Amino acid sequence: MKHLNIDVTKALRFINGSYEESNKGKITSAIRNLYASKGKGSNFMGWVNLPSSIGKMELLEIEETAKLLRSTIDVLVVIGIGGSYLGAKAVNSALSNNFSDFKQSGVKIVYAGHNISEDYLSDLISFLKDKSFGLCVISKSGTTTETALAFRLLKVLLEKKEGKEGARKKIIVITGKNKGTLRNLAERERYKVFTIAENIGGRYSILTPVGLLPIAIAGFDIRKLVEGASYMQKLVKESSYDNNPAAQYANIRNILLNNGYNIEILANFEPKLHYVSEWWKQLFGESEGKEGKGIFPASVCFTTDLHSMGQYIQEGRRELFETVISVSKPLNELYIPSSLDNFDDLNYLAGKRVCEVNKMAELGTQIAHVEGGVPNIRIELPELNECYLGELLYFFEIACGISGNILEVNPFNQPGVENYKVNMFALLDKPGFERKREEIIGGL
Repeated sequence: MKHLNIDVTKALRFINGSYEESNKGKITSAIRNLYASKGKGSNFMGWVNLPSSIGKMELLEIEETAKLLRSTIDVLVVIGIGGSYLGAKAVNSALSNNFSDFKQSGVKIVYAGHNISEDYLSDLISFLKDKSFGLCVISKSGTTTETALAFRLLKVLLEKKEGKEGARKKIIVITGKNKGTLRNLAERERYKVFTIAENIGGRYSILTPVGLLPIAIAGFDIRKLVEGASYMQKLVKESSYDNNPAAQYANIRNILLNNGYNIEILANFEPKLHYVSEWWKQLFGESEGKEGKGIFPASVCFTTDLHSMGQYIQEGRRELFETVISVSKPLNELYIPSSLDNFDDLNYLAGKRVCEVNKMAELGTQIAHVEGGVPNIRIELPELNECYLGELLYFFEIACGISGNILEVNPFNQPGVENYKVNMFALLDKPGFERKREEIIGGL
């Protein structure tokens, strides 16, 4: 069986000196500490050994809950922000038909609680009015503004449609183990509850009920997802550097940073991977961007963005590098027909598959960007399925943990995220923030 593969050869020419030895000691130490739950952020390393420790009964409970809910609804609203929804959305989007969401289960998955747009929420409520829908609300505390606000609105709508007892059967809560606003509500209203372990942060929670339940409700195989992640866990934990893709990725990106490349662009040539990129941006941005350090994560979808961002990547400031997720085998076959009058001058492509053209666009782009001064890292997946996505997601998670160790930051906290909240609460006259409001008003 083929597995995820990494190629860093197109980045080596941009590095001064020997890259192989420069961080090896730090990488070995980082991997050892991560799997032993030691070092900065050790109280949030519960995800590291998660793939191999997920129990069969836990998976079965998630599958049975998903099956039961699927039988009663047409639409599921996943209510959460950041890691509470991006992992599930990444997997579900990658595995779904481009034009008929989640066809495999017959349940459409939509998302709320990740913004405070009145128009978005109004449109969602209008969409749901004539649908049989359920809610999966995800928050450790239950007080995250975006999530709590959306849940309040949608809970009222669901109870109006179904009555309190009917709504109760269509609401699932995923929250922290300790008492909190959302857990207290769930216990009072007798909602089905899944627990998020206290030692797993949101952006590392894809293999907990946070990610697995929405993926299962969409109809995809969560056991295969876990299987892929388990393979990558074993590979990273037990392999030497030369056979360890996560170690190589963490190493090369940090050496590039030390050589002046402080922006990483994650690129793909498959539209289905758009939300994998969004998940990746949160993972690395929130994990590394602190203490004045870190690589800025950006993303593009090719070939579409070659007609927008392509010019800058080719000839702009030389401070960026590319990491390309390449998919070897598409799920479908589509051949280009011949035309009698060759009206578009494309007969030279007649008889070829569309994927051949896409692959040559990918190769041509790599050659052009490398020649233009852009280091290139290539991550290859054999195809898009649950197993390979499990490999990819765990690969990025563990590489992020290693990379944070190399940078000597805590890759599992996010202290800067709270700053906007304090100002927002003060401006909204939330009790307890009166002094901060006076400071803000005085400074305007």
